[in-house]
Amino acid sequence: MENNQTKEKLLAEIERLKKELKKKKKYGLVWEDKPEDVVEMCKEKLPVLKEVKGKEIITDKNKPVNLLIEGDNYHALSVLNYTHAGKIDVIYIDPPYNTGNKDFVFNDHYIDKEDGYRHSMWLSFMEKRLKLAKNLLKNDGVIFISIDDNEVAQLKLLMDNSDLFGEDNTEIMIWQKTDFTDGVLKITKRFRTEHEYIIVCYKNKTLAEFNKVLQYSQIKNEYGNPDNDQRGPWISTELGRSMEKSRKDSPKYYAISSPNKKKSYRQWLFTKEEMDTLIKDGRVYFGKNGDAVPRLKKFVNEKRYKAATSIIRDFGSARVAMEELDEIFGGRVFNYPKPTELIIYLLNLLKEKDIMVLDFFVGSGTTGEAVLELNKEDGGNRKFILCTNNELNGLEKELREKGMKESEIQERGICRQVCYPRIEKVINGYKNSKGEKVEGLGGNLKYYKTEFVDYKNPNDKNKIKLTKEAVEMLCVKEETFELVQDSGDFKIFKNHEHYTGIIFDQLVIKDFKKAIRDIKSKFSVYVFSLGDDSFDEEFEDIKQKVRLSPIPEAILKVYRRIFK
Repeated sequence: MENNQTKEKLLAEIERLKKELKKKKKYGLVWEDKPEDVVEMCKEKLPVLKEVKGKEIITDKNKPVNLLIEGDNYHALSVLNYTHAGKIDVIYIDPPYNTGNKDFVFNDHYIDKEDGYRHSMWLSFMEKRLKLAKNLLKNDGVIFISIDDNEVAQLKLLMDNSDLFGEDNTEIMIWQKTDFTDGVLKITKRFRTEHEYIIVCYKNKTLAEFNKVLQYSQIKNEYGNPDNDQRGPWISTELGRSMEKSRKDSPKYYAISSPNKKKSYRQWLFTKEEMDTLIKDGRVYFGKNGDAVPRLKKFVNEKRYKAATSIIRDFGSARVAMEELDEIFGGRVFNYPKPTELIIYLLNLLKEKDIMVLDFFVGSGTTGEAVLELNKEDGGNRKFILCTNNELNGLEKELREKGMKESEIQERGICRQVCYPRIEKVINGYKNSKGEKVEGLGGNLKYYKTEFVDYKNPNDKNKIKLTKEAVEMLCVKEETFELVQDSGDFKIFKNHEHYTGIIFDQLVIKDFKKAIRDIKSKFSVYVFSLGDDSFDEEFEDIKQKVRLSPIPEAILKVYRRIFK
C-alpha cells in the first residue's frame, strides 16, 4: 500500500514537472551572447557629447538644428536614451549585412564567413542597439531596417521577440534594388537576386497609420504632353470598362463620338452629363489621329497616390544610389549606399511633416540628404540625427605604423571624409561631376563626438566631473544651442522658443534667478545635486516659469538602467 502511494506521488510529481517545463518553453531565437568591448567599457566610463568645433552649419537660425554624432552607435544611443527617450518618430537603419566580405566588425575584427559564431556575434551586436533604439521611439513610432538574405531570417525572429517589438508589431517589405539597366551586369545559372528586405517594426502597431504614397516615378517617367495641352504634362487612364466587361443594362452604357465621328460603346466611369463636361473641358483624349478609344487625361499637378504596399518598386536602385553619390563627390568614395528616393518614400509614409528621424548606421549620409530634400519639397520641418563610428575600413593599424598622427587618422574616417562633406554640400550647394552648380537645400547642422567621463566609483568628485562634462548633452536634450550667459557657476542657453539654465553650485541659485528675472520665456533648469534634490523650495516663487531637474542624477538613472 505504501509503495503504491509512493509511486502515485512520484507520478504526480513527474506530471507537475512536465507542466512546469511546458510553461517555460518558448518559441523564438536562441544564440550565444558575445561580450562586446564598447559595451563593457561603459561599466567604468560614461559617454557624453562634445561638439566638434568648426563643423557647425547654420543657414537659418529659425529652422530646426540637425545632429551628426561621431562615435560608436552603442555609445551614441546610450546618450540619446537620456536626451531623446520617446521623442523619435521614425528610425531608418542600414546595418552591416554580415556577408563575410569585410562588412561587419566585432570587437575591432572583421567577421569571416567561415566563423562559427558569425550569426551569434551579429545578433548580440544588433540586439543591444535595437533595445536602446526602441526606447527612443514615440508610442506611434516605427523603425525600418534594410537587410538581405544573410541575416533576414535571424533579424525577423529577433524583432518578433516580445523583449523587442513582438510578432504583432513586425512586418516585412521587399525593395527591388535593380532597374532595367542593371540586367546586363551579372549573369547567373539560376536566378538573379534583384531585391533586399526592409523589416518594419512598430512601437505599437495599433497606433501607427501610414499615408498613401505619391507615385513619384510615374510622374517623372510617364507624363508627356502629345497635344500640347496648356495645363501641362499628363498621362491617359482608363475611362471605362472593356467591351467584354461592360454591362449594356447599366445607365452608364452609352456611345461617345470622337472628333472623327467614330462611336465607342462602353460602360463608362461617368454619367453622360459628366462625360459631356469632361469632353468640353478637353480632358478626354481620342488618340493622335482623333479616332482611338477615348481615355481620361490625368495631369501632373493632379498627383496620384496609392496605399503603400509590401513591395517597393521604382523608388531608387543600387545603381542610382552610386551615381548620385558619385555626382556629389566627382568620383567613387563609398560602396553600396542607399538611394535618397527610397528613404524619401519611407519618410513620406508618415503623416506629419515635423517628425524626428534617426539613423544610427549612417554610412554615407543618405538619410540626412533625404530629410533635407523632403523639407525643401513640401516645406516640412523634419529633423534628423545621424550616428556613425567614423570607421576607416580596418586601416587604423596600418596608418599608425606609418607614423601618422591620431588627428590625421581620424580625418580619414567615413564620418569626416564622406558623411559630413555630403551633408555640407547638399546644404550649401556644390558643383557636380560636369562642373554645373547644384543649389543647396539649406538647413542647420551640429557635429558632435562621443567622449567619456571616468566613473568607476560614483563618488562626489566624479559626480561633479560628469555634471561639467554633460553641458552639451543638456543643450542637445533641450535643443538650445545659443549661449546667452556664462557666469562660471551657471550657464544660460536659448533657442527661438525657450531657454535652458544649468547651475553648477546651489549657492548661486539667487544670482541665477536674478539673471533670468526679465526673460519672459519658459526655462528648463538643471541644478547640480549630489543626490536627487531638485531645489523646488528655492524656485517656489517662479515655479510657473521653470521646470527643474537634478543633475547628474537624472543622467545616472538612465545609465544605471542601460549599463546594469
